[in-house]
Amino acid sequence: NQWRERCEAQLAARLTDRDAATARLHEGMRYSALGGGKRLRPILVYSTGTAFGAPATRLDDAAVAVEMLHVYSLVHDDLPAMDDDDLRRGRPTCHKAFDEGTAVLVGDALQALAFEVLAGDEGSPVPAAARLQQIQVLSRAIGTDGMAGGQAIDLAAVGMTLAPAALEDMHRRKTGALIGRASCRERV
Repeated sequence: NQWRERCEAQLAARLTDRDAATARLHEGMRYSALGGGKRLRPILVYSTGTAFGAPATRLDDAAVAVEMLHVYSLVHDDLPAMDDDDLRRGRPTCHKAFDEGTAVLVGDALQALAFEVLAGDEGSPVPAAARLQQIQVLSRAIGTDGMAGGQAIDLAAVGMTLAPAALEDMHRRKTGALIGRASCRERV
């Protein structure tokens, strides 16, 4: 619970309204990111990092970034063009609570904010070389070799039965990359 609560606080601190002109977008981002969830990926970041001796303050940005990327994937996955889900965690999905266009932008903005958080600033407790490595790991985990690639395989297989190896490859990319490759790393 301590890691989940820490992640919630870190997410809330980073999901503040920055501009009145984009208030609806920020509302959608908060609705989607702060609407509950297990926070498995950030918990893995904190657990793995502290097991290797990293203080929580050095893990906050990575934990928040990986959760923002997970939430972005859920927002896009719920869209009519993908899985067309009406509910997520017992509440209307982002595109139902807002609209489809806003949901697309919420996912896009969460993805961009995740990388902005990782890039940090001069006051970051994480050295620049480590932040760059984190950006590389996360970008690979959500790209064609990761989450997006797994989703593409899933979309191409609609109505088909995948062979066990293809099904394993899809899940390794779609879910496993963000969990295994990005959330459980020994270097921070």
